[in-house]
Amino acid sequence: MTGSETSQYAAAAYAPLIKNPSLRVPEPATLPPDIHPLPDTLADYMVYPYTLEPHVLALESARRTTAASHAARREAYLKHRDEEKERRRRETLRRVAPGFDPSAPLVPTRALHSPSNSVSAPTPAQSQPSVHSRTKSVMDDLVEQLAVLDAAKSAGRTPSPGPLL
Repeated sequence: MTGSETSQYAAAAYAPLIKNPSLRVPEPATLPPDIHPLPDTLADYMVYPYTLEPHVLALESARRTTAASHAARREAYLKHRDEEKERRRRETLRRVAPGFDPSAPLVPTRALHSPSNSVSAPTPAQSQPSVHSRTKSVMDDLVEQLAVLDAAKSAGRTPSPGPLL
């Protein structure tokens, strides 16, 4: 660089520096006379006190026993709660369909009713239906009633008013 060229810091060279009166340089730290210097090796300080070992092992054993008993109580409670839920669900299903058990085939059982609601006992003819009998449908009943009406009309009689569906 030549002397005619100026540096970028040329203006800062003539700026006056003002010292802030509130700022002070800290005093150097002085060490107390009774300070203990560190040894050359720390091996002397790395000593394990085995006197605490039985105490720590006893506390750890008690902690593990307590944790195991709490876990067993929690598992028993959860199992009991699940069994209770399942029992309530089965009881609800039995109220709706007596004898229902999802794990076994459905076995019908007689529901206990009061005498006023009971159905009359089946007659012997109803209790032993023939092997080939089939239940009547609504359509079969209607056909039979129409056949009775047609037979009465062709005979010239007035049919008696029967129950029509």
